[in-house]
Amino acid sequence: MEVDITLRVDGEDRPLRVDTRTTLLDALRERLGVTAPKKGCDHGQCGSCTVLVNGRRATSCLTFAVAHEDDEVTTAAGLADGDRLHPVQQAFLDHDGYQCGFCTPGQICSAVGMLDELKKGWPSHATADLTGPVDADDDEIRERMSGNLCRCGAYAGIVAAIREAAR
Repeated sequence: MEVDITLRVDGEDRPLRVDTRTTLLDALRERLGVTAPKKGCDHGQCGSCTVLVNGRRATSCLTFAVAHEDDEVTTAAGLADGDRLHPVQQAFLDHDGYQCGFCTPGQICSAVGMLDELKKGWPSHATADLTGPVDADDDEIRERMSGNLCRCGAYAGIVAAIREAAR
């Protein structure tokens, strides 16, 4: 069954007609031409399709497009302010937090989402003190980014970039 929906992607309303079984990732890439989120594993295991939905991290290959009518979907391409990069994007450039670049959009969206989680004081498995503020130390960053894989192994640059962006 097909339905008409409107997705708000990177600040722009994008109407489209989709089968109710269409994933958000396929709607973005195949129907709307938004290629920042990548199709890696298509099973939610690699994180290359990560986007922000209403500011929270989401693996777009595991959710249906129809579930996101009226939601704000932000891709890595929508984080910049014109020619001015988002601080996380700039930090990834400054610290070589990428190699081939395939996972980079998902890594960046996940990093933006996890930094917001830190600001809100949400603990993770690596959080030692559940009563105090949560610091963006390397263990915390690695734990929170564990759902985003990099086949090239640029993890040292990724962690350094996120640590800088957290400041």
